[in-house]
Amino acid sequence: MRVAIAEDEALIRRGIELVLRDGGHEVVAAVGDAGELMDAVARTAPDLVVTDIRMPPTHTVEGLEAALRIRRDHTGTAVVVLSQHVQRRYAQELLADGAGHVGYLLKQRIADIGTFLDDLERVAGGGTALDPDVVAVMVGRARHSEAAISELTARQQEVLALVAEGRSNAAIAAKLFLTEKAVVQHVSRIYDALGMPPDADSHRRVQAVVRYLNRD
Repeated sequence: MRVAIAEDEALIRRGIELVLRDGGHEVVAAVGDAGELMDAVARTAPDLVVTDIRMPPTHTVEGLEAALRIRRDHTGTAVVVLSQHVQRRYAQELLADGAGHVGYLLKQRIADIGTFLDDLERVAGGGTALDPDVVAVMVGRARHSEAAISELTARQQEVLALVAEGRSNAAIAAKLFLTEKAVVQHVSRIYDALGMPPDADSHRRVQAVVRYLNRD
C-alpha cells in the first residue's frame, strides 16, 4: 500500500518509514506538520495516512484535525492516528462517521512491529484498529455505568474488548487460546446481553460495540 506519514519528531518519523518499507509498503510522503500532510495527501493520494495527533505549531490536536479533514475530503484514504496518551474523545471523533478505514493507536504500540503492520493493513482494508489501552478505558467506564457490561463473565469481557479493538473471530480465538466456534458463541451471548443485533460484518460489529461503550 501507499502511505503518507506525518510526525514532527524526525527520529520517530524515520522509524515508522523504515518499518513500513521493510514491511513491503511504499512511503509516498514523510512530513513534519499538518499543513504539509494535507498538501501531500492532495498531491499523492495515498491509500493510508499515519499521523501523530500533536504537531506544530501548537502541539495540541493539529494531527487529529487533519485526520478528520482527510476522512471528510478524501474518503478513499484510510487514517491511523498515533498518540502518547489515551483520550476517549479522540476515538469518538474518529469513529463518529461510521465509515471504517480508521485507527487510533498509542505510540508505544509501534514497538511491536508485526502487530503494528497488521493494524495498518486492517485499517487500509476498510477495518478498524483501536489501541487496547483505549478500549480498556472504554470498557472500564462502561463496567461502572452499565449493568449489562458488569454482568458479563470475565471471558466475555475479554472477547468484547478484542471485538472493540477490531480483531476478527479467528484472531480472538488465537489470542485467547479458544476455538473459533467458542468465540462465535461468546460474541452471540454478548450481543444478547447488550441488546445489540448480531452482524457478521467485522467493521459494523466494531462500530456497534464502540457506540455502546461510548454512550453517555
